[in-house]
This record gives sequence, structure tokens and C-alpha cells, in this order.
Amino acid sequence: MTKGIEVLYEDDECLVINKAAGLPVQGGKGAAVNLDAILSASRKPRPLLTHRLDKDTSGVILTAKTPAAAAWFSREFAGKRVKKQYLALCCPGKTAVQDRGTINARLSAKGALKDALTRYELLEAAGGFALLRIEPGTGRMHQIRRHLSQEGLPIIGDDKYGDFALNRRLRSGSGVKRMLLHASRLAIPLPGGRILDVSAPLPGYFTEALAALGLPAV
Repeated sequence: MTKGIEVLYEDDECLVINKAAGLPVQGGKGAAVNLDAILSASRKPRPLLTHRLDKDTSGVILTAKTPAAAAWFSREFAGKRVKKQYLALCCPGKTAVQDRGTINARLSAKGALKDALTRYELLEAAGGFALLRIEPGTGRMHQIRRHLSQEGLPIIGDDKYGDFALNRRLRSGSGVKRMLLHASRLAIPLPGGRILDVSAPLPGYFTEALAALGLPAV
């Protein structure tokens, strides 16, 4: 642990963290407590951020411990050589969920439409809910949340793109109070050819939500 931050992996080049839901990655309005500030206060020199997760998304986030490592990781992300996987609990409603699907729909970013690609696999389905494993092929802001919502597969607990009425019912009836999107795995090539492959277990509130809604834990 690093002052409340769960460390999943560490070596001379990187520090991989299991970010808690509700913790912003960087500062901003109302975000004095954030991952970047915690690392700055607890680690010298401060590990450098290499990518982002939404505030309410939990899971794997990679930081670099040297400028050279940060440059390497940035090139791998830019070159789309990083494999990222997420788990999301969705409510398909009247949408038939395929065992596997690809969402290839452009998204607005900074006033322009940008290509965006999201692949998903159905892991479990019960009671009108679906647990998906997701691999984004691009990294647009809120991409997974926006794509799934557009496909009629809103993520449970998403307060921006989700089904707000359903979220209210689940909050009061089943105690589901957080967005159920988790960055479960990240694999990135390292110099010399080795692959750094790190996974983060589901947080307790996610497994509790699965049980409450009749789906098995993964």
C-alpha cells in the first residue's frame, strides 16, 4: 500500500495501481484529493501518469517511474499496442446481446467526430442484466460508456449516459450505488520484448451488485 493506494505491481520502471472508484486521477474543481496528488506526496520522485481512468471507474492504471519509461509507455499507447480490458454490468432492456460484438461508431471529441472502436464479449446474463468483457480499440473520452449507451446497453450506475430511472430503482431496491465499470486488465510491451500483464480484482461493491442481481462472480 502507498497511503491508501493499492499497488498491483512495481519495478524500477513502473508502478501499477488498482485505482478506487470515486478517486479522480488528476486535480480539478472539487478534486483536491486525487491520484496524482497522493503519488506526489508519497513517492519521490513522483510517478508519472501515462493514461487516465474516469473518476468513477475502478481498476488498473499504469504510472512511469522515470521519464524514459514514460516516453516508452506513451509510444506504446499511441501505437495501439496496449491491450486493455474492462468489465461492465449493463442493462440491455429490449436489446438482444450478442455473444460477441463490435461497436464502430464515431464519437465527438473537441468539436470533431473521431473514429472509435469498442469490442465486447458477453460473459454472463440473468434477470435482464448482462456482464460484458470489453476491449476498447481507441481511447476517446468516456468511449465505453458512450458506445454501450448508444447500443442500448447502458452501464448500471452511470450517472451521465445510463438509464437514470433504473439507477434510482437499483439504488433504493438493491443497494447498487456505484457505476459498475472496472478496468480489469492491462498488458503492455516492455523494452526487450517482455509483456507486462497486470490484472485487478473486482472491488467488493461490484461483486455484491452481481450477487444482488443474480449473476455469478467472475
